[in-house]
Amino acid sequence: MISEILGDHEGCVACGNKNPFALGLEFHDAGNGVIKCSFAGNKHLQGYEGMLHGGVISTLLDSTMAHCLLAQDIKAMTANLQVRFLHAIPCNSKMTIKAWVTCAVSTLYELKSELEVDGKTMAKAKAKFMQR
Repeated sequence: MISEILGDHEGCVACGNKNPFALGLEFHDAGNGVIKCSFAGNKHLQGYEGMLHGGVISTLLDSTMAHCLLAQDIKAMTANLQVRFLHAIPCNSKMTIKAWVTCAVSTLYELKSELEVDGKTMAKAKAKFMQR
């Protein structure tokens, strides 16, 4: 499990094991440079009635990309994040999020991420990260 290498990341709102309000994300190596996690939504994370809040969706995508780098022992921060919301996601959905590096130059990394429900891509993101 990737979350074992967190160190100073323990208070993270997405995955921090010392944050009582964290979403509880746990990341796993899916092979071929892909990192995955699963997440079960709930009604407390809604935006519009019955739909998962866009900020939560963005957090899931962004955190998975960050952990893709952490899995390679790279501590980096999001410099630019573009999210494409393809379909509304019901709050109680069970989701799979995956991320991978598309380009790495010096201390700058570009990644992509996708969030799926029942095998259907519901949202996707691309981001640039700068090594800390």
